[in-house]
Amino acid sequence: MKLYGLIGYPLGHSFSKQYFIEKFLKEGLSDCFFEAYPIPSIDLFPALIKENPTIRGLSVTIPYKEQVLKFVTEISEEVKFIGATNSIKINGDTLIAYNTDIIGFEQSFCKLLQIHHKKALVLGTGGASKAIQYVLSKLNIEFLVVTRNENLQVGFINYKIIDKQIMNEYSIIINCSPAGMSPKENISPDIPYHFINAGHYLYDLVYKPLETLFLQKGKEKGAIIKNGYDMLLIQAEASWKIWNNE
Repeated sequence: MKLYGLIGYPLGHSFSKQYFIEKFLKEGLSDCFFEAYPIPSIDLFPALIKENPTIRGLSVTIPYKEQVLKFVTEISEEVKFIGATNSIKINGDTLIAYNTDIIGFEQSFCKLLQIHHKKALVLGTGGASKAIQYVLSKLNIEFLVVTRNENLQVGFINYKIIDKQIMNEYSIIINCSPAGMSPKENISPDIPYHFINAGHYLYDLVYKPLETLFLQKGKEKGAIIKNGYDMLLIQAEASWKIWNNE
């Protein structure tokens, strides 16, 4: 038996289990199984691994993309740079951390990217945000990270200072926060949407609902919008290849 899984908390929003179950059925992989492990504390991770010795790979979601790194034995070059993982390959006592959010976001994001999209606002500071920052740097897209934190580091700004000038200058806006994620569909990031226009590109890592309030508000102003659903598909397949690459 080959066991795969997902860790995070809570896991009501995740599509991974259903995706991989359908994949196994479609491809006739009768010896493969996928389970969701909603652990309330990352400190339960070692026990989870010990109790499930047939696990070959794990997806990692909120809030453990950074916290789980203290338990792995190796990290990829991308994870060294980002400090966050979303995919762990397990081979006996060896746990190797990768980040396939990078692959998923880059391929998904670039599909609608236009020549005038030169600067981005990245909403949120978590593990997913770090992967997005990595890709933007690779694409030579200048960005600012937007946070609610009052103690700002270089390259970070507070939501409170976003004005017309910033909105006009930064035509890409990427939501890396959970704002708008089911079941809190009535929430959107706190930005001045009235300054959005047809030159903007709004990308939301949230995929459920497929059109968040953030995207709806952008759409109303004529902006290009895209959710994170195909990013998820791409990163899931990338993880599958990693888990099964001997």
